[in-house]
Amino acid sequence: MMSRALYLVLIAVVAAAAAGATALLTNIFERKSEQRVPFLRVVEVGEDDTDPEKWGKNWPAEYDGYRRTSLLTKTRFGGHQGSEALPEEKIERDPWLKRMFAGYAFSIDYRDRRGHAYMLYDQEATKRLTKPQSGSCLHCHASIMPLYRELGGGDAMRGFEESFKLTYQDLNAKLHASGHGHPVSCVDCHDPEDMSLRVTRPGFVRGIQALAASDAPVPALNSIQVWRDGKRAVPYDPNRDASRNEMRSYVCGQCHVEYYCGTKMPLTFPWGSGLTADAVEAFWDGTKFPDGQPFADYVHTETGAQVLKAQHPEFELWTQGVHARSGVSCADCHMPYVREGATKISDHWVRSPLLNVNRACQTCHRTSEDELKARADVIQQRNNELLQRGGAAIVDLIDAVVAAKSRGVPAESLQDALRLQRRAQWRLDFIAAENSMGFHAPQEAARVLGEAIDYARQGQVAVLRAGEGTGAAGR
Repeated sequence: MMSRALYLVLIAVVAAAAAGATALLTNIFERKSEQRVPFLRVVEVGEDDTDPEKWGKNWPAEYDGYRRTSLLTKTRFGGHQGSEALPEEKIERDPWLKRMFAGYAFSIDYRDRRGHAYMLYDQEATKRLTKPQSGSCLHCHASIMPLYRELGGGDAMRGFEESFKLTYQDLNAKLHASGHGHPVSCVDCHDPEDMSLRVTRPGFVRGIQALAASDAPVPALNSIQVWRDGKRAVPYDPNRDASRNEMRSYVCGQCHVEYYCGTKMPLTFPWGSGLTADAVEAFWDGTKFPDGQPFADYVHTETGAQVLKAQHPEFELWTQGVHARSGVSCADCHMPYVREGATKISDHWVRSPLLNVNRACQTCHRTSEDELKARADVIQQRNNELLQRGGAAIVDLIDAVVAAKSRGVPAESLQDALRLQRRAQWRLDFIAAENSMGFHAPQEAARVLGEAIDYARQGQVAVLRAGEGTGAAGR
């Protein structure tokens, strides 16, 4: 006969097992519910809701990631880990940058990059604002679409076209007065109805339409080729024609690109001839301002060269690399998928893949983390060595032109040297301003930097030839 104590133990075991089974089934039910309903809409959000905190009530996991972009991060060649007030000055660390940008606001203040949370603050704090700046600059630093609609009487594209006429300070004051003084936010990449990805920036829409209408190769953007093969009855529309995977790069390409954002004409993405450094240069070379003057970002104060200033052409360089041609999007590496319970989401802590190798790289590359980091380091180290050689070459060219002018070499005799300065400087800046340190397309980056060095040295030869026969040849 079973003793009373054993009987009680048996009851306790059965009860514990039943409780465990119930908890397990409840957990499974909850996870399956999470899979069926990926988010719970507790507040309504719309096109004018630019505050990410409000969106965070419906999508807390994504919002948590977004907030982490305020954390300081650094890799060997990128990021920021200095003072929390402002990042370090790149132009102090690499003085050739300051020399190359003489006559342009970037010679005053040009700092290391940091997370998305700082994109508006850092722009408002830069000393570059001591020089005249256009309101166009807010296109990529603020959640600005409601303000574009306001400026355009409900038409965002019209408001966008008007924004370059306002100073940065005036448009920024309107931005804050309208209650939309936030960095680029949820509504800029997501449809508030269903959270689907979308492009909102007018600059990107016009740029990608011009690219589609050209004959430039686009091996990484298949939907453009599909559109070209079709009737072309209406312009290419990224929100209608792009694949879902392409959209995972397009939303980043709204801002991580080359563009003109000065005061002489509306903000322009220069993709009408293609996306390579050479194609973008050709586009700018063929562009004139509304007053008929040839396009240039600024005049170099030491040499008088009409030169170009690259912004941050990550999207363009990515299209030239093996990852793009393999169908790997920006988000795959910078916003890799993570599990939150039973739900799979994109990590909104946008950062260098080198800080997240396990999720960003090892889902495709079956290699150790140390090996993957070592491979990236080799690429970036070699890119940096070429950059520094290019910096030395461009300074030598500038020195040569300045010396020739001091010896009395006529300005018209130096035009070949100045044209070569423009070509060399553009290529050097295209890679220096790009935030992957050459990783997005290593061979293309090396090609561009090699050309930069070659053009700078050709420029020095042109200076010597300019002095021949003038009695001011010098050394």
